[in-house]
Amino acid sequence: MKTGTAHLPLHTGKAPAWLFQRMKRLAREMVLVIVDEFGTEELLRKLSDPFWFQAFGCVLGFDWHSSGLTTTVCGALKEGVKGIGHETGFFVAGGKGRVSRKTPDEILAQGDLIKADPEGLVYASRMSAKVDSAAVQDGYQLYHHAFFFNREGSWAVVQQGMNPDNAFARRYHWLGRENLDFTSDPHKAVCCNLRGSVLNLVAAEGAGNRDASTRLASEKTETVLKEAVKISSLELPARHQVMAREINPDYLSRILLKTYESQPDDFESLLGIRGVGPKTLRALALMAEVIYGTEASFRDPARFSYAHGGKDGTPYPVDRAVYDGSIHFLREAINASRIENSEKIKAFKRLASFSGK
Repeated sequence: MKTGTAHLPLHTGKAPAWLFQRMKRLAREMVLVIVDEFGTEELLRKLSDPFWFQAFGCVLGFDWHSSGLTTTVCGALKEGVKGIGHETGFFVAGGKGRVSRKTPDEILAQGDLIKADPEGLVYASRMSAKVDSAAVQDGYQLYHHAFFFNREGSWAVVQQGMNPDNAFARRYHWLGRENLDFTSDPHKAVCCNLRGSVLNLVAAEGAGNRDASTRLASEKTETVLKEAVKISSLELPARHQVMAREINPDYLSRILLKTYESQPDDFESLLGIRGVGPKTLRALALMAEVIYGTEASFRDPARFSYAHGGKDGTPYPVDRAVYDGSIHFLREAINASRIENSEKIKAFKRLASFSGK
């Protein structure tokens, strides 16, 4: 269901130390309240909601429309809940840049505290990143990947890519719901102000092209390369965003040998093969269309936008005394929440009702 559009202009700078330290403490207290009242499943659902996530960042006091909200909020949340996973059953892995590559190890490190198979969580982390870096070719390169999960193995992802050419970022929200298909409209939300024609290989309407691409990847390398040479000399319709010159037989021969040996059963298996990236998928998608007549989708999955307040003085500077008071209030609330009919928790629920969540 469409509920809006998302604006994420790139901002420079970072949260000042005094603010980030408070963000960590406030995030911790808010997580404790939410988990205690609604459980970790609801917390994961909220994190997968772009509007709730943005509002959460604003409550923590960050920029109202900055792309930096994503990385800073996820960082504050990760630091805030560190060491209390045994109590809450809620965990955060990953982060920005090099830290994102440590996600699998950080998930596996919680193996003794979770009931689910951690390898399944590692797979979900890897595939969500692979989809947004290779199967959704929108010009935004991933630089941040945060993976949230609970003791039972439910999960959510908030990851972000940047496009320095247009000075905007794009945020991808995932929720590990039952029967999730990683290759057919898998996102809970994709947020970006700027939309365009995107090679979207996980659009629901592109199923035929995905199947044909998988068949091509399982063919003998020599057979596919003969077709690639033919296509590279064709004059394709102007509507094609995938150009014939991108089909490089020399490059394809190496990766097609790998896919042929793997014999992927479906597009998800193809996407999961290491080394299969944007170039390979573009070439296979174009060949699948020319050979089998199965069109790829160029529908941009971005749908949401948002605007809220904070760090850079917009709409007003963060009031440190009020901020500290909020941390204190929530800490008291979570302590009192174990007492039946807590008036503070009732007040917290009334406050939450204003957001409609």
